[in-house]
Amino acid sequence: MNEKIWAKSCHISPSMITLDMCNLEQQCRMVEEAGLEMIHVDILDGHFSPSMPLGLDTVKQLRKKTNLEFEAHVMVTEPQFFIDELIEAGASQIVFHIETCDHVDGMLNYIHSKGIRAGVALKPATPLYELEYILDKCDAVLLMLINPGFAQVKGEAQTAYSAKKIHDLHEMITARGLDTRVILDGRISPENISTYGMSGEADIFVAGSTCIKKDDQTGSLKRLKAMEDEINSKRS
Repeated sequence: MNEKIWAKSCHISPSMITLDMCNLEQQCRMVEEAGLEMIHVDILDGHFSPSMPLGLDTVKQLRKKTNLEFEAHVMVTEPQFFIDELIEAGASQIVFHIETCDHVDGMLNYIHSKGIRAGVALKPATPLYELEYILDKCDAVLLMLINPGFAQVKGEAQTAYSAKKIHDLHEMITARGLDTRVILDGRISPENISTYGMSGEADIFVAGSTCIKKDDQTGSLKRLKAMEDEINSKRS
């Protein structure tokens, strides 16, 4: 884990499953060449979220071929096995769903004991009060702005209460004087990045197909890097 990278205020993290899955090594190199420093690794089990686009062995092989920081989002019903595999794979940060873990506090402690940043993810309708006793232990909290597994459903949009939830989480973190990072995931647009990045209400933005155009990946990534630099300049 590169501490200098994690010390920056804002990161745009392209979603690995948005890239060309048949050419992931080349695609990761393209992300690096654009100047971005993180990549978002979605791990799904086909149950919690009904798709399985990325295998753990693929993640392990890619870890050897890129210097990008791997920030992982575990969307599975039984997280322990997948978290252990990601620890072995060399993930820098792992967030798991609070809705699927029986012992959230213990899991955060476990991941931290391996020298890895740890946090939790919340589905859109999961209330923030679930964080009451664990927020102080979270390096990051990921807010899903669309329902997991519905990204391909026509008309599935960010929830109407997304803005309020983002604001309220930022207020919780600020009130406690914490350095917990807020990750936004789900139909993230350049407008979302500008709004919540400049306001300081969010810190890591998962960039998917709304931001990265298949017919202009290089240009899309360069524009995202310029946006990231602008936000970091303002927030430094």
